[in-house]
Amino acid sequence: MIDTHSHIYLKDFDEDREEVYKRAVEAGIKTILMPAIDFGSLKQMDSLSFEGIEFHKMAGLHPCDVEELEDGFENRLLELCSDDEIIGVGETGLDYYWSKDHITEQKLSLHAHCRVAKKVNKPIILHNRESTDDLLHIIEQEQDGTLEGIWHCFNGTVEEGKRAIDMGLHLGIGGVVTFKNGGVDKTVAELPLEKMVLETDAPYLSPTPKRGKRNEPAFMKFTAEKLADIFEISLKEVVDQTSQTAKTLFKLDQ
Repeated sequence: MIDTHSHIYLKDFDEDREEVYKRAVEAGIKTILMPAIDFGSLKQMDSLSFEGIEFHKMAGLHPCDVEELEDGFENRLLELCSDDEIIGVGETGLDYYWSKDHITEQKLSLHAHCRVAKKVNKPIILHNRESTDDLLHIIEQEQDGTLEGIWHCFNGTVEEGKRAIDMGLHLGIGGVVTFKNGGVDKTVAELPLEKMVLETDAPYLSPTPKRGKRNEPAFMKFTAEKLADIFEISLKEVVDQTSQTAKTLFKLDQ
């Protein structure tokens, strides 16, 4: 399995990181993709290694960390994302839940991330919280036929999911699909599995039955099992399909 969205580099894992890695391997996780929160995230990512797990880095600025964009921000982002070790751009996006004080700056940042993603030909990772209409509108504006990416932690409607897919996006399926009263499972059932990838968002959004605890890559098996139930197929088919989709999107086989 490929965890396409994990903040395994955060201090939340400092005390038992080796054990977290071991549980991940035991659960069948072989690859962990790490979106950045800010430019400092890359230094934290560089220190990670474990036999049996491939780690891959992304570069970007989380919308909740956007307050004022410094001069040269886009050039700095382009420089970082041009590195061969960087496989994706983000995470970026919009978040109107925590604060609406910097919406203009968030939008400018998202546009910048989109431009960089197109220049370096790497997928963009989109955070979205209470901002779906604006997020999809910006992707629509930026789409020139080359922009690809993931709507991370997908929890939209069927119509929004289809619109995102038609725009060239994939859907990141994480713990929320397992929540009993969330309704995400019913939405996901109406959308194509081949446009989905698995993710944890560790240490956040643990799936049922681990809800409320710190999330970690090993818990992704519960999300995969839920998808198998939703689509009435085997766990292996879910893993094979989502892993191949992730490999293709992030060019991991090249």
